[in-house]
Amino acid sequence: MIKSMTGFGKSVVQLPNKKITIELKSLNSKSLDLNARIPSLYREKELQMRNTIASSLVRGKVDFGLYVEITGEETSSQINEAAVREYIRQLRNISDADDIDLLKMAIRMPDALKTERADIDEKEFEAISNALNEAIVEIDNFRREEGSALEKDFLLRIENIRQLLDQVKTLDPERIAHVRERLEKAVGDLKENVDKNRFEQELIYYLEKFDITEEKVRLTNHLDYFISSLNSEDSNGRKLGFIGQEIGREINTIGSKANYAPMQKIVVQMKDELEKIKEQVLNVL
Repeated sequence: MIKSMTGFGKSVVQLPNKKITIELKSLNSKSLDLNARIPSLYREKELQMRNTIASSLVRGKVDFGLYVEITGEETSSQINEAAVREYIRQLRNISDADDIDLLKMAIRMPDALKTERADIDEKEFEAISNALNEAIVEIDNFRREEGSALEKDFLLRIENIRQLLDQVKTLDPERIAHVRERLEKAVGDLKENVDKNRFEQELIYYLEKFDITEEKVRLTNHLDYFISSLNSEDSNGRKLGFIGQEIGREINTIGSKANYAPMQKIVVQMKDELEKIKEQVLNVL
């Protein structure tokens, strides 16, 4: 079963003094493009979390967010009293503002707040890791559901191409007869005596150049292979994309050999269906 690269997963963990929210969002990409937004406190664990995400999501443009909301009295920032007093003293020399306004200005100055770096509590990180795994499971389920919708669309498009190919097969004898008639008329218009045997030989050679039997067989095989690949364990967007290219090659060859307007119209419809497949294949993991 195929998976989409589009997905969303979220998990929230409530700790005694803080609430931690983890979000994962992914879109299609040729490879894994992981963008992480996490507080500086957890930077030392960033590589570990990245590896966990990469091993599970494999491909896609992934946004990983870890958000912390303090719910208790815990805080790692304190007012740097000495620095604030020194700022106020210097500001008083250049400003006539009252003490409240001076304090407002001083508190916005660099180093007015000092942050004490705390080590990550192992139990806290264990809870974060569990929440990350929950978010990964959620985004994976999302990708499966999107993949199921993509699979239905692929089956529809492949069946449409197959039905159009049946129309091509039905038209083929009529096309050959039309080409033959046109050639005979062209020779007749020359008002020249033509060796009938030589003419038949040349006509057969000409018609063989426009024969599409092999293309019809190969196209049928590629359509079957696309369907079987959808249901295989190793199914992925790159593989389906390669098969789509082969389908396109056969359709283009039929179009170039058709030399018959009704068949060329069908080929255009086949190309339209294939373009829709190619667009969706870009979203497959």
